[in-house]
Amino acid sequence: MRLGIDVGGTFTDIVLIDDQTGAIHYTKTLTTPADLAQGVLTGIGKILGIAGAAMDQIEYIVHGTTIGTNALIERKGGRVGLITTAGFRDVLEIGRIERPDGGLYDMSVDLPEPLVPRYLRLEVEERVGADGEVVKPLDERTVRNTAAALKDYGVEAIAVSLLFSFRNPAHERRVAQICSELLPDVPVTISSEVAPEFREFERTSTTVINAYLLPVTRRYLDALQKRLKKDYGHARLRIMQASGGSMTADVAKSHAVNMVNSGPAGGALATALFGGLAGIDCVIGIDMGGTSFDICLIIDGVPRIKAEGEVEGFPVKIPLMDVEGIGAGGGSIAWVDAGGALNVGPQSAGADPGPACYGAGGTLPTVTDANLILGRLNPEYFLGGEMALDLKAAQEAVRRGIAEPMGLSLEKAAAGIIRVVNANMVRGISVNSTQKGYDVREFSLLAFGGAGPLHAIELADDMGMDQVIIPPFCSVFSAFGAVTSDVRHDYVQTVALSQAEANAPALQSIFDQLETRARQRLAEEKIPDKQIELQRAADLRYEGQSYELTIPIAAKGALEEEDVKKVIEDFHEWHDHLYAYSEPGEPVEFINLRLTGIGNVPDVELSQRTAKKRSKPKPKSERPVYFPSHGFLPSMIYERRDLANGQSWEGPCLVEETTSTTVIPPGWKATVDAYGNLIASREN
Repeated sequence: MRLGIDVGGTFTDIVLIDDQTGAIHYTKTLTTPADLAQGVLTGIGKILGIAGAAMDQIEYIVHGTTIGTNALIERKGGRVGLITTAGFRDVLEIGRIERPDGGLYDMSVDLPEPLVPRYLRLEVEERVGADGEVVKPLDERTVRNTAAALKDYGVEAIAVSLLFSFRNPAHERRVAQICSELLPDVPVTISSEVAPEFREFERTSTTVINAYLLPVTRRYLDALQKRLKKDYGHARLRIMQASGGSMTADVAKSHAVNMVNSGPAGGALATALFGGLAGIDCVIGIDMGGTSFDICLIIDGVPRIKAEGEVEGFPVKIPLMDVEGIGAGGGSIAWVDAGGALNVGPQSAGADPGPACYGAGGTLPTVTDANLILGRLNPEYFLGGEMALDLKAAQEAVRRGIAEPMGLSLEKAAAGIIRVVNANMVRGISVNSTQKGYDVREFSLLAFGGAGPLHAIELADDMGMDQVIIPPFCSVFSAFGAVTSDVRHDYVQTVALSQAEANAPALQSIFDQLETRARQRLAEEKIPDKQIELQRAADLRYEGQSYELTIPIAAKGALEEEDVKKVIEDFHEWHDHLYAYSEPGEPVEFINLRLTGIGNVPDVELSQRTAKKRSKPKPKSERPVYFPSHGFLPSMIYERRDLANGQSWEGPCLVEETTSTTVIPPGWKATVDAYGNLIASREN
């Protein structure tokens, strides 16, 4: 058996897969913001009870968490000191010419404040040249003075980012050694380990983020492991990475930056899996939970992974799933601005106190409250009846917060909340698809998260999309993706070779070094050789360009000159696809070589359902449900677990399950496939 956990802003999701019987169990429990480990432990105990299992039957646990992302959002990381080369103290402040959101010339938009204030950014005397040769030896006296100063300042972590350390890491390693001698309890992060690539701003930013998050993530992981050992004796804990792979908890304690956005990465993996089961290669996955709305694109059945990204305005040079999010969830708070306009989010009621209808102290109107008022949620069947929803509290919150200030009826106010949050989500999808050159009408929309199926078909309607997939386990989808994730470790080396210099032996020599490191790490994690897969890629650009494209290398054995030629041809082709032009006659540069070491885990065997003779399901009840173009309509209510392969029916209706509800509006029909996917399409 294996266990997947995803800690969200409102709920903690748990999935248990029994690889011997094929059984899949899942549940949700409220997230406990004051003590996240408590919610995790509660969920583990709950799922073991549901499955009738014991911890010694669990091969491993894969845990996706937002703890790192939240620490960045709330600026609650550790107190970090930065050690850098003399003259480069202000790299974090200088950054790049780009400005967030407002564009290049909008001087009213500010970059985020550096995570390390200037007085904690200190310099040491040393210099490594661009070729990796030592220009100025490391002055260890300045290192000791700097370390002593940081000790006096009470730093909780140290980041070391020296110039051209990706070419020659010797000085960084010696600085780390001295710091560890003088501050033995303070973790030290060096850039040549977490981001051994050129571009000093991004490399330094990544190193600082890792150091900033280490105190928070270490405290959490240490506490969780201690409590798991106390309650269960033994549990192999793995941590989800932003790249879609997992790593051991011990590795995670030194690679905290890889944990940011790890929860959404699980959702992207599951989106690719279930899109493939439905026979669809191009899918837009949307995850609407209690706090956020995440968007991912699956192209040709594969999630998009980028070599670098941005988290809360800070650049990070790590591989990460191309998942973008906005503040739109079931707990998003509706409010009226000074001009009298209705807004929804990005603020969220979260898990504590939660939406007003939770009855846990929340008094502000939220999306969940609006859905309850409009008949889209069953107050007696939330979480399968474990948690009753308070309709009167929801009505009072929407009436006081929205209806009365805007002079609207209660129903119109609730419908307005849904309309605004839907518009926000459509805009978010557009930014991550249409604005990147993709036509959403060529994709299917796959919705998950507890609140995703409530809104998905209306979103597709607004965007002109014809098909929506609601997969099984949709409310715990990211946890499902986490438990199916492979072990993954990524390695990179900046080479900066011209096309003439980038011959097969030169490239193969670097790949051999990276492969040795990958195999050693996977062996330490007891991954058998037969389960190890190595993937190679190269970052290429035209000479004179500032940024690169990452091109996969299909060749598995030693590189031949034909393989190098193929990589260059693929670069020209991909450049043309992205930018609508290419210059095959122009020379290119090989900037970085990348190698990913993967420890494959067993595939999840999902059994296909047999078709029932009855072509149309039998509803369990009926109630009025509000639809924007019709008002309240009598709507059939179906129980999802009673639906069978091949059955189909028309809207308006709801499909309820223990942890989610799907809204099927008029003009749409739905069917169930062999894997339990609920597939909705427009009626002809």
